[in-house]
Amino acid sequence: MSNKAKGSKCERELYDLFVSNGFRAVRVAGSGMMENTACDLIAGRASADGKQKYAIEAKSSKSPNKYITKKQVEEFVVFSEIFGLTTVVALRFNREGWLFISPNQLRDSGKNWAISLEEAKKIGKRFSQFFNVSSAGSGALDEDISE
Repeated sequence: MSNKAKGSKCERELYDLFVSNGFRAVRVAGSGMMENTACDLIAGRASADGKQKYAIEAKSSKSPNKYITKKQVEEFVVFSEIFGLTTVVALRFNREGWLFISPNQLRDSGKNWAISLEEAKKIGKRFSQFFNVSSAGSGALDEDISE
């Protein structure tokens, strides 16, 4: 399976996680392939404060370290600010399930922003924690951690 196919599979998995937990979500066409496609998903749900609107950059890795170019993160943050969306980096390390962080939690490694599996486990949150989803009446809260 190509890297693009693996990335698309992870994006679909993440999309399904949002939808099964009461969010409206869309995958961004051409994400990572075309200019002006600075995130992978946009998701949101109705809330009293209207602040549950997110731009999500999905990253998966079989390696214990993930690197993201500074340019990609900068474009992602600018895109999100233009639309008033909260920025979220969704990380999926093999057999660990999804962990969610804010871009400002990435570590500066010089040319890139980086995060290790160990760091992600310490500072990242699971879906229900990050997005304040209660277990009553919602879908699958615990992500499949196989693969």
